[in-house]
Amino acid sequence: MRAAVPNSFPFTAVVGMDELQLALVLAAISPAIGGVLIRGEKGTAKSTAVRALTEILPPVDVVPGCRFSCDPERPDPTCPDGPHAGERVVRAARLVELPVGATEDRVLGSLHLEKALAEGVTAYEPGLLAAAHRGLLYVDEVNLLHDHLVDVLLDAAAMGRATVERDGVSVTHPARFVLVGTMNPEEGELRPQLLDRFGLTVDVVASRDPAVRVEVMRARLGYEADPDGFVARYDGPQRELAERIVKARDLLSEVILTDAALRQIAEICASFDVDGMRADLVTARTAVAHAAWSGRTVVEVEDVRAAAKLALPHRRRRNPFDAPGLDQEQLEEAINNSTPSEEDPDDDPNGPGGGDKPEASTDSTDSAAPAPSSDGEQPGPAPSGDVANSSQPYKARLLSVRTAGAGVAGRRSRAVTEVGRVVGERARVGREAGRPHLLGTVRSAAPYQKVRGRTGPGLVVRAGDVRLAVREGREGNLVLFCVDASGSMGTKKRMTEVKTAIVSLLLDAYQRRDTVGLVTFAGPAATVALPPTGSVETAVRRLESLPTGGRTPLAEGLLQAADVLRIAVIRDPRRRPLLVLVTDGRATYGDNAFDRARQAAGRLAQHGIATVVVDCEPRRGIRLGLAAELAAELGAEYLDLGDVAAGNLIRTVTERKVA
Repeated sequence: MRAAVPNSFPFTAVVGMDELQLALVLAAISPAIGGVLIRGEKGTAKSTAVRALTEILPPVDVVPGCRFSCDPERPDPTCPDGPHAGERVVRAARLVELPVGATEDRVLGSLHLEKALAEGVTAYEPGLLAAAHRGLLYVDEVNLLHDHLVDVLLDAAAMGRATVERDGVSVTHPARFVLVGTMNPEEGELRPQLLDRFGLTVDVVASRDPAVRVEVMRARLGYEADPDGFVARYDGPQRELAERIVKARDLLSEVILTDAALRQIAEICASFDVDGMRADLVTARTAVAHAAWSGRTVVEVEDVRAAAKLALPHRRRRNPFDAPGLDQEQLEEAINNSTPSEEDPDDDPNGPGGGDKPEASTDSTDSAAPAPSSDGEQPGPAPSGDVANSSQPYKARLLSVRTAGAGVAGRRSRAVTEVGRVVGERARVGREAGRPHLLGTVRSAAPYQKVRGRTGPGLVVRAGDVRLAVREGREGNLVLFCVDASGSMGTKKRMTEVKTAIVSLLLDAYQRRDTVGLVTFAGPAATVALPPTGSVETAVRRLESLPTGGRTPLAEGLLQAADVLRIAVIRDPRRRPLLVLVTDGRATYGDNAFDRARQAAGRLAQHGIATVVVDCEPRRGIRLGLAAELAAELGAEYLDLGDVAAGNLIRTVTERKVA
């Protein structure tokens, strides 16, 4: 938590990010919009712009000593620190940064268990949501935050208050803030359900115009050489922008949203086939904020256009692997078709002063060229051959590790996590945060009440008495696909079946919040097509472009997979791996090819890697059963390719202890 830094990079000095700056300003004018999600590649000034926004937010009047920054003129009746007297102090708006590893108690706050038991009072310890009230809450890498916490943030942003419920006690406090999340899509997307709950979204890409890039470098180097002097040069524009935001906030309640504008918004949203009504409501709120920002008291066509550009792109996804985006030509056509005939001709979007002209889409996510991996590694040369496409994915079986772990929260294998059913208790380490185990705490403190001199009601509870609940839920795993792309995989039709099965398993991994990786083997070697990443979408694109042909270096594929998993465990020891080997079991490259493959399988088994072997051998004709032999050597679960889609049965894999 921090106030604006006096010599932070000025918001008005950010170059080439007009749409991003507009979205942030509109959210500051009307927090009811529901926050801004900024998607973009690394090094595109996402964090710089967000942190600079705090500098131009208006200062706030607060009640002295109130931990929730209540407004003395409009005190919140639910404030746990109330009722308040009429005193006030003025302070700068706060920027509260939420770390990716934050717990639910750190975000929402928690109850002071010792006071609750000893004094019988509800002592609430505020969290980050309370600190962000009437300020800005910034979540960097929001796509890496657990889904449950994202839900909590979005609920608070939408409702303007947060509720903490622990052990039968409920506390509600005000939590009105501007929510801003940033993310790099290469590290994984947010689920569509969570994307939809962000009010606005902006896709940020670095300009390809050399003149703009020169201006960016000049501004940044100038700031680094003389921060105070650079900031001083922008003092005037900063003050003007801050005053304009205050005026827009004051004007907001006077803006009229006409029936014609409402009809236009509804027709535009319907034309883009968005789900639900949130898109319509957010577009309407944003159009009102844009009108206030422009100094108007009536919403016009250009306000609706600006709102739709920011509120609709992330609501266009029809399946989890679709990239967010908005067809500018379709938007202009929808606006033209929905513009009432009685509108002034000057409001025509293609006429003078009629707003932005259609721009060519800058979304490059659909490019056929494979993108470099997150660690800079380029995919190796693929074997020449036909490229088979996958067909419609289906619901895949759940593959999971049988033994309970203690990994990162997810939806695949059993594990001790922060969310789930209570299965036990444990002692608290120091002032460790976590959900208390009430009965365990009472049981721990009860034998010492006489020694501690208790005479009245309540318990004398010491910090060492507190017990925390042990909860069992589900963890996310690293699912590494090791795929046979050799000529032995058969016809193009067969490879289509294989890719469809893998895409179905990738969809399952996406829904269960796993990280995924892809190793392919064909010809003379194995290739790391995609190192472990949270971007399942990237894995799908790499898989779809995978050609087949050549010999089968099965041993090399297994050894490459073992090496990838070894490095992954070092980087993220809490995420247990699950290897999915997709092959017909035939090994044709090098001398003693199958024997070497069995040796490689034995090495994986010795390291206790949980594995599933998906047998792609054709069902007709003579079957050699080599994949089944390999599964036995690996100590793996064996599935025929057709079994991947066999309902929603839980399939488990035995994880053997590391030798």
